[in-house]
Amino acid sequence: MKTDDEVDDLLRRLAPQVLGTLVRRHGGIDTCEDAVQDALLAAALQWSADGVPDNPAGWLITVASRRLTDQYRSEVARRRREVTDAALQPSDRQWVPGPDADQPPNSDDTLILLFMCCHPSLSPASQAALTLRAVGGLSTEQIARAFLTAEPTMKQRISRAKQRIRASGVPFELPPEQERPARLRVVLHVLYLIFNEGYTTTSGPQLQRDDLTGEAIRLTRELHRLQPDDGEVAGLLALMLLTDARRPARTRPDGSLIPLDEQDRSRWDQAAVREGVALVTRTLPRGSAGPFQLQAAIAAVHAEATRAQDTDWPQILGLYDLLQRMAPGPMVALNRAVAVGMVHGPRAALGLLQSLTADDRLAGHHRLEATRAHLLEMAGEQEAARSAYALAARLTTNVLERRYLEERATRVVVDTVGAAGG
Repeated sequence: MKTDDEVDDLLRRLAPQVLGTLVRRHGGIDTCEDAVQDALLAAALQWSADGVPDNPAGWLITVASRRLTDQYRSEVARRRREVTDAALQPSDRQWVPGPDADQPPNSDDTLILLFMCCHPSLSPASQAALTLRAVGGLSTEQIARAFLTAEPTMKQRISRAKQRIRASGVPFELPPEQERPARLRVVLHVLYLIFNEGYTTTSGPQLQRDDLTGEAIRLTRELHRLQPDDGEVAGLLALMLLTDARRPARTRPDGSLIPLDEQDRSRWDQAAVREGVALVTRTLPRGSAGPFQLQAAIAAVHAEATRAQDTDWPQILGLYDLLQRMAPGPMVALNRAVAVGMVHGPRAALGLLQSLTADDRLAGHHRLEATRAHLLEMAGEQEAARSAYALAARLTTNVLERRYLEERATRVVVDTVGAAGG
């Protein structure tokens, strides 16, 4: 007999597969999603008491399909056009496997769902919300809370996203072969956004949202299972694992932030580190590396250093040089500046920040000022560092980051006074 938590995990894993199967057979993501939710609720109540059936996926498909059949029958007069296709299908095409039938959902359905949720006509915010709803199985309330948005607002956003997909007429099938690489990049970017929002929340009192990072890793792991030969999928999974491995050492018992160079690395999740490094090791030699693979390689170099002072910064700088040529962007340039500072000294890095100051994409971003403060502190310019830390604290909307940056500003002042008095 499985525990309630085990049943919940199983249902969460099966939900996108069952939804994909129903959408492929019947169309209409809204009605199929309602039917799947009813089936999941019935399973949660029944399986905990009676045990999990031999073919849980088939059981869910049967119950959800019956729910759809009831809807079709009750609305046949008003929604005839929605059931016309089903009525014209041969009887053998309408057969639904029973609970004990050996008919697992097509694994490609999950991938198709991901492609649909990340349709180019949707905004990145809508893509992320719809992915978490349809593929991740999160409730609208959970998604709204994760992105600090009112539930009615998030409900409208998801509803509009579904309507836009329906209006686009996109069939429930994988995109044409020539479109898949670009569309897959969009899927990976959305999963990356979800992970980043969970790892360091944009605003609010929490530093991180473990439910979001966990869901992003789960979905990326599923995508890697479906696309095992795609190097960028493996690279993104490795990047997530290696980054999330630091989570146990990121905060003190009072919740305050611990920067990377001060973390107790023995507290990092070593199983996640090993898996991430193994993915990087297997993926990089296959051919030309993509941006996620290079970022994962950088994270692997950090993970392989037992102490912060043992970090191979020249190797990291070389990887950032490659990344900047392949996928130039302000955050890549900012992170590269830190590597330059560690290899060639803080003043060389501060010179690079001057050009970034004029980049509108970084204007008013706390990361730029926090990096400047760190480099100024390394250069011994304590008062300037204090001012930069204070400015960065004012710019961030995350409470714990603000507290950390304010503490750094105070520490610079205290250190300066102590040095003067000693």
